Amino acid sequence: MELSELDDPPGGTTGLATAPLSPATPPSPSEGDAPPSEALPAAIAALKKERNAIILAHYYQEGAIQDVADVIGDSLELARQAARTDADVIAFCGVHFMAETAKILNPEKIVVLPDMNAGCSLADACPAEEFAAFRAAHPDHYVISYINCSAAVKAQSDLICTSSNAVHLVRQVPQDRPILFAPDENLGRWVARTSGRDLTLWPGSCIVHETFSEEALLRLKLEHPEAEVIAHPECQPHLLELADFIGSTSRLLERAQSSSAPSFLVLTEPGILHQMRRKVPQKTFYPVPGVDGCSCNLCPYMRLNSLDKLWRCLRDLRPRVELDEEIRLRALAPMERMLAMSA
Repeated sequence: MELSELDDPPGGTTGLATAPLSPATPPSPSEGDAPPSEALPAAIAALKKERNAIILAHYYQEGAIQDVADVIGDSLELARQAARTDADVIAFCGVHFMAETAKILNPEKIVVLPDMNAGCSLADACPAEEFAAFRAAHPDHYVISYINCSAAVKAQSDLICTSSNAVHLVRQVPQDRPILFAPDENLGRWVARTSGRDLTLWPGSCIVHETFSEEALLRLKLEHPEAEVIAHPECQPHLLELADFIGSTSRLLERAQSSSAPSFLVLTEPGILHQMRRKVPQKTFYPVPGVDGCSCNLCPYMRLNSLDKLWRCLRDLRPRVELDEEIRLRALAPMERMLAMSA
């Protein structure tokens, strides 16, 4: 695909940046009527069949949700699955921007999110109005937005990326075209260094990947000298310098399987450890704690979803994710471009 064919998002940089999303259906008020916890997996399977639904779950979801999901993946894999599913209902176990992405790609399908309050600190750190002004200040820049942003920000972008494909996509942009990268500056710095391209960065970050303790990591390295340090590129640069391998969530999982190391110190949201331990049970995985030993490396938004909420949203088909159609269409173009350029 020639980038020149789609240099500018439809309608330019403004217009729909601040258009409101359609109000989401409120969550069900019934909170005490779910089956007992031991019966929930079977009850969810029955509802899934009845609704012709697919359950997509991010690696950062709790293990119980991963165990009932049809597809477990990172943002790129889940976007691909959302684009190709023939299900009538998509139950997205992740955070709000992920469910929005599924709706962007599937306007005719019902997309439900177990808890509508499952937001994202990184997406929230890039308000559409402020991003429109930032983009207007760099009118000659090609805008690449990390998928961890709202539909209204995607609608202002030339191309969407994930941590899996960001370097690959940046390298496809002509060398003479300056690039604006949003919203994660840590990921942007790593992409710039890895790709060799200069990037103008929006100053955003993820609260989870900002909280890992360098002191704790160094202590764990001393205690486990045989362990390999694997890190997500959203981590701060001084932590990435201590890593043996840097990659997206799915690449970290692949590394855990392919590396000869017997153990790993993991610098990302510890939900991924559930899959690592399932794939290579003979290996040992140590989540790096947050500052002062806190558990702040657990994403508070991802953990709002639960099995009972998943059952309830399949039963009631709400809360639903809805989008303004003009914003959806503008956001669809850079999403489709990403999928085509990542093939």
